[in-house]
Amino acid sequence: MTSTVPNAVEHTDEQQPPITMFGPDFPYAYDDFLAHPAGLGQIPATEHGTEVAVIGGGLSGIVAAYELMKMGLKPVVYEADRIGGRLRTVGFDGCDPSLTAEMGAMRFPPSSTALQHYIDLVGLQTRPFPNPLAEATPSTVVDLKGESHYAETLADLPQVYRDVADAWARCLEEGADFSDMNRALRERDVPRIREIWAKLVEKLDNQTFYGFLCDSEAFKSFRHREIFGQVGFGTGGWDTDFPNSILEILRVVYTEADDHHRGIVGGSQQLPLRLWEREPEKIVHWPYGTSLASLHEGGEPRPAVTRLNRTAGNHITVTDANGDIRTYRAAIFTAQSWMLLSKIACDDSLFPIDHWTAIERTHYMESSKLFVPVDRPFWLDKDEETGRDVMSMTLTDRMTRGTYLLDDGPDKPAVICLSYTWCDDSLKWLPLSANERMEVMLKSLGEIYPKVDIRKHIIGNPVTVSWENEPYFMGAFKANLPGHYRYQRRLFTHFMQDRLPEDKRGIFLAGDDISWTAGWAEGAVQTALNAVWGVMHHFGGATDPGNPGPGDVYDDIAPVELPED
Repeated sequence: MTSTVPNAVEHTDEQQPPITMFGPDFPYAYDDFLAHPAGLGQIPATEHGTEVAVIGGGLSGIVAAYELMKMGLKPVVYEADRIGGRLRTVGFDGCDPSLTAEMGAMRFPPSSTALQHYIDLVGLQTRPFPNPLAEATPSTVVDLKGESHYAETLADLPQVYRDVADAWARCLEEGADFSDMNRALRERDVPRIREIWAKLVEKLDNQTFYGFLCDSEAFKSFRHREIFGQVGFGTGGWDTDFPNSILEILRVVYTEADDHHRGIVGGSQQLPLRLWEREPEKIVHWPYGTSLASLHEGGEPRPAVTRLNRTAGNHITVTDANGDIRTYRAAIFTAQSWMLLSKIACDDSLFPIDHWTAIERTHYMESSKLFVPVDRPFWLDKDEETGRDVMSMTLTDRMTRGTYLLDDGPDKPAVICLSYTWCDDSLKWLPLSANERMEVMLKSLGEIYPKVDIRKHIIGNPVTVSWENEPYFMGAFKANLPGHYRYQRRLFTHFMQDRLPEDKRGIFLAGDDISWTAGWAEGAVQTALNAVWGVMHHFGGATDPGNPGPGDVYDDIAPVELPED
């Protein structure tokens, strides 16, 4: 629930910059880098028009390609499925095309400031997302162990829920210096951020989320831990994250990544699609009117990559699904990292062995969703006996776990996300078809809302996804387990290739699973910008002295390095 994360600091200065997801591991101001009039840097004129392979057409790949194009390079984008990656917006067959479902990313925090740069750039609009107990949510029902509670604010829930909220606030303050870190991030106090985080990384790298709760006096009650796991904070229950590293959770709460979410009007996939078609006003080498689409034959990316290997001169040779072989002096890999272990035949020489180990150890979480279109937002009807909404945003320990109600006005068709689940809860749905899933979900929701006939409002077939079953993803997003900090550091810092042997340079890793904030589009953008800096540096380019890039200031803000022995 949004209100369970403590508000550490009262903010009276309206000019103060918002908190940003730039830290705490690498407190670099990507939003300032993007906003600077000098741009992201330049390459020597002798390199203009040089091709760079960009493998993966998700948000990270499209952002990287867009910025490389502006510098005068020629990005060649490879995409196995569709532009967008996990920004995947789909419609419903036979229904109004304005009805859409977000199969992947659907809610974005204001702290995603680099992401917001591109949302604004392509002219997209956002609106509040109806999370549990959020201001944009008319009502929320919490249904645990067969008992339902209706609430419009946290104060409407029984005292035990407020006790759990207080316990989480105390747990964060006592175990993770929440107020101090939140303040340092908001003020962009890099020395203080690094001082706090260095101690916590050393102390907590081996700790699970659940172990962190158990070590807190505030959560000595199993009942409180159970309720917290099922109801949680921000977006709902977090018990599926209990086995993960507590460092992953702290990154989310410090940066308010789970608060004040907004959705993109018309669907998130519009962002990479618009960037693909966009003709930048400021562009080097290429004529005005150039876009990523215009640089690709037929306006489409090249097909899936099937082989990657190093060839003479330390070049990267790419073979695609059509059998076409092309060789590049530089490449950016933005697809999910497990593709390098399964779908793509790779030379061991692509990366140092410790980077291969980190890729192999990457832990992905499963996730599934199912949406149905309905005739209208009937949930806003009032129950004649109680005066309450007949149906609400729902958190439950039943199979559905989280149910979201999405509308665009009282007289228009609407969409219900009947279920959004992660990990073990997602795997429970895996063998079932979309219609089978819907039937189980309607049964569960019928037990919570016995007077509501959801089925009579459904106007089209359900759409569903299980990301663990998607052949080019095999999971929803990375989530480090305890002890994985060192692996993540290797992957994130891979763009600093002067530190690598010469025969291991030229291919750059990016994507949200390379970032410290996996599962968030902001991480995809940040790692794309790191890779752009890396490619620029690789070709002998440089940033403007007034706008140093992430690699220029690396030594001052490098992630904490834990001993290997």
